[in-house]
Amino acid sequence: MHDPLPHHRLSLQRIVRSASAIPPAFQHSPQYNCEPLSDALGCQLTIKLEFTNPIRSFKGRGASFLVSEMLRRGDSRPLVCASAGNWGQAMAYACRAAGLPLVIYAAVNANPLKVQRMKALGSDVRLQGHDFDAAKDAAKAYAQHINGCMVEDGLEPEISEGHGTIAMELLAHGDGFDVVSIPLGNGALLNGMARWFKAAAPATRVLGVSASGADAMEKSWRNQTLVTPDAAHTIADGIAVRVPIAQAVADMQGLVDDVLLIDDAHIIQAMRLVYQHTGLLLEPAGAVGVAAIVAHPAQFAGRRVATVLCGSNITANQIKEYFE
Repeated sequence: MHDPLPHHRLSLQRIVRSASAIPPAFQHSPQYNCEPLSDALGCQLTIKLEFTNPIRSFKGRGASFLVSEMLRRGDSRPLVCASAGNWGQAMAYACRAAGLPLVIYAAVNANPLKVQRMKALGSDVRLQGHDFDAAKDAAKAYAQHINGCMVEDGLEPEISEGHGTIAMELLAHGDGFDVVSIPLGNGALLNGMARWFKAAAPATRVLGVSASGADAMEKSWRNQTLVTPDAAHTIADGIAVRVPIAQAVADMQGLVDDVLLIDDAHIIQAMRLVYQHTGLLLEPAGAVGVAAIVAHPAQFAGRRVATVLCGSNITANQIKEYFE
């Protein structure tokens, strides 16, 4: 394996090691070339189903590795995090397994299904702030007040490294890909996967995908300076980042070839296409990798493409709104 960035913040060795710390329920998710969906989109598309697990999202990988590394280091500080829902579920699952208490802050308008699941997994969930980043500010203040550990998704390298195992699995079957389309929220998934792809399959074009109404990460990466808009507007709450993490933006340099923007209409179309051709129900953020192909077909036409269907925490009201 050729590593073009041997001194990168994310470690290939730790990505490999993370596989031994991630519970089996989150590893070796199904992946296959979905021929009907490929035909509809005009490319050879391999989908990886990163929601066939106890929390219905990919984030259990990074959370499990992070908690295991903290325990290995003997870090016993109380844990606090902020979440739109899926990261909180992942941390709640990992902390429950390790016997650790966890306080989660979420926005007052957070997805009610995700809030219910975070509580059911045993965490103390507190709703505060008008959006995810406001909830994160509240979480940081509380962590400082109790001298706890604020676990920020996208900041700690172990989170991205755990997610890097998704790329390992995609390539383990000997498949070659011309392009990989990866959702971009705070950067943890994209950076972890991109780190492995650029070392193991450097010819693969790595594309991040953000919502046009939540383009802070895209603009920050493209301009190489942090861009913080006043608001984020998208149905894809899982990628609705308003305040980028500087380290995550820096991690993208040298790994990500481009970032594509998509509208909510593209996301809904992708959700419906996936359901029509696979029978799978995705939450909006879980479908943005496919939405990029819908919105930018010329970038993918006739090529071998891989994407991650990364979440299916969708409420009954969302199903009614987007599918009926």
